Amino acid sequence: MLKIGITGGIGSGKTTVCKVFETLGIPVFYADTVAKQIMVTDQVLIDGIKSTFGNDSYLQNGELNNKHIAAIVFNNLKELEKLNALVHPAVFRAFDLWEKEMPSTVPYTLKEAALLFESGSYKMCDKNILVTAPLITKLTRVMQRDGVTEDQVKARMDKQFTDKQKAKMADYFIENTENNSVIMQVLDLHQQFLKL
Repeated sequence: MLKIGITGGIGSGKTTVCKVFETLGIPVFYADTVAKQIMVTDQVLIDGIKSTFGNDSYLQNGELNNKHIAAIVFNNLKELEKLNALVHPAVFRAFDLWEKEMPSTVPYTLKEAALLFESGSYKMCDKNILVTAPLITKLTRVMQRDGVTEDQVKARMDKQFTDKQKAKMADYFIENTENNSVIMQVLDLHQQFLKL
């Protein structure tokens, strides 16, 4: 089965694009959502996080102690890399299991991940889509959605590859701008993927 990766910078609208693919009957694996789930369900990952960042990484009720983890990794790239080195392989395993459960009638699947290129998981996909949007649009969307400042959004953006860097690894592009219909671009790609 054809595996298509899809990514875009924060606020680019990749989730919206994925919802359009879902209306066409295409299953979407949301890597970031799954990552949050398996950090409290995958025992191998839980053990790895505890041994790397301490038992305080989890609360008494088994939930991830986000404040503890954030305090360690937020401004420390080496610690963030350690966390990613634990989480990414677990997400890869979850994606493989999810793929195996797909019915044979599904023509292709999408793997949506904010760090598709950064994590190297784009290599596990047959083709990859990059969703782009103007910087001002991305900033405005995230500020409104998350109730954060422009500087906070830019700090998050700095942790991801730029669109220019991502473009070198992408096979297809969706421009999420006022002048381009996302639906028409998705329909066009859908037809192309059905022929692959």
